[in-house]
Amino acid sequence: MEKSYYVNGEWKKSVQYADLTSPHTKEIIAKVPQATRLEVEEAINIAYEATAEMAKLTAYERAEILEDITRLFIENREEAAEIISIEAAKPLKFAFGEIDRTIETYKFAAEEAKRLTGEMIPMDAAKNGANRLGYTIEQPIGVVGAITPFNFPQNLVAHKVGPAIAAGNTIVLKPASQTPLSALFLAKLIDQTALPKGAFNVVTGGGKTVGDALVESDKVSMITFTGSPAVGIGIRNKAGLKKVALELGSNAGLIIDKNVNLDEIVSKCVSGAFSNQGQVCISLQRIYVIDELAEEFLSKFVEKTKELVIGNPLDLTTDVSAMIHEKEQQRATNWVNEAVEAGASVLIGGKVENEVFLPTILENVAEDAKLSCQEVFAPVVIVNRISSVEEGIQAINNSNYGLQAGIFTSDIKTAFKASKELEVGGVMINDIPTYRIDQMPYGGVKESGTGKEGLKYAIHEMTETKLVVWNQ
Repeated sequence: MEKSYYVNGEWKKSVQYADLTSPHTKEIIAKVPQATRLEVEEAINIAYEATAEMAKLTAYERAEILEDITRLFIENREEAAEIISIEAAKPLKFAFGEIDRTIETYKFAAEEAKRLTGEMIPMDAAKNGANRLGYTIEQPIGVVGAITPFNFPQNLVAHKVGPAIAAGNTIVLKPASQTPLSALFLAKLIDQTALPKGAFNVVTGGGKTVGDALVESDKVSMITFTGSPAVGIGIRNKAGLKKVALELGSNAGLIIDKNVNLDEIVSKCVSGAFSNQGQVCISLQRIYVIDELAEEFLSKFVEKTKELVIGNPLDLTTDVSAMIHEKEQQRATNWVNEAVEAGASVLIGGKVENEVFLPTILENVAEDAKLSCQEVFAPVVIVNRISSVEEGIQAINNSNYGLQAGIFTSDIKTAFKASKELEVGGVMINDIPTYRIDQMPYGGVKESGTGKEGLKYAIHEMTETKLVVWNQ
């Protein structure tokens, strides 16, 4: 039950340990080391010393290592999924889905490792560029400090570890306090590959101790963080001149235009709003429906939501289980009650039963309610009526966030208009904003963060572009 953290290819004990409790059963499932500042700095130093050996690896060798990680996840798919389900209460069917995506993510990273190229610069296009040859090369940035969240404890880690290895960097990973077992399982797999010792390190512990050490260290060249806007902004303010990539909050919105097939849309909306208990960065939180379709949509949406199976995350039939912490369930309840006091109606859910916050749909939610303005990160979705697509676009844009948005429409002009006017990093036409595949560029605007994930794009974030000019 007592775990070790992983540095320089070795499993290490710490002085202090914290109990890790199952969100579903409330039982203690492990004792997790709480690294001291000194231990974190030791891991950073080791990663820094390993940068030279890591940078010497050829693209072929880096790709082979990533292919080995892919293979090991395929061979250990069931164990990896069960760990996620136990420590995060993610229903097992979705945990398997996450591992399948993780396999794809490392596979994409392996492929992109072989495509890491610069470009030729047309020097003689300038008056003073004659007889010169110019090109760029992409070089590793050095030590990458990765700070990851609980909701996708393998795949969101893969989106940082995969591109870091592909680019030839070393990594110090600080996993979420609730989901360290997945990160330690990754370390167990990576230990079986040819990755140089010290190139990948997992340090568990408190966010302030481990996170501050990474952010403040002069030997860490880049911080890649997924989490809350408050913490992300704090990281950026303390990071100095090191590179920072932030994937922060969202309250993803969807517009449903007239003349669409609601039967196809409703199932997608149920999945988008309630998968992983709504604890997804692009979980469907706000739906704006053209008034003439609202009654029919709401009726179908509520009925489909009633079909969800609520229960034990380790049961393959379960759709919804406990949220990550009881306090988060209470917060969601409070936000729902606040919206109701301001005039909203609860159509289904809105309360906790048998330790699970039930899938919740509200209508007529005020635009200044927390459920409209902030990120609920719970199985809660609001549905408001609109008289035009323009009104829906304005409602979605009336937010401090801008990660992804979606629109269902049969009109091509409307689709183009929405794609241009929605203030988000990604627009999904005829799909929910929760849609993501792992090689696409993924990142937001406003308080949703800076930088892009998606293997090709993350790799570019994790390299330095060097210009070389030959005077012939």
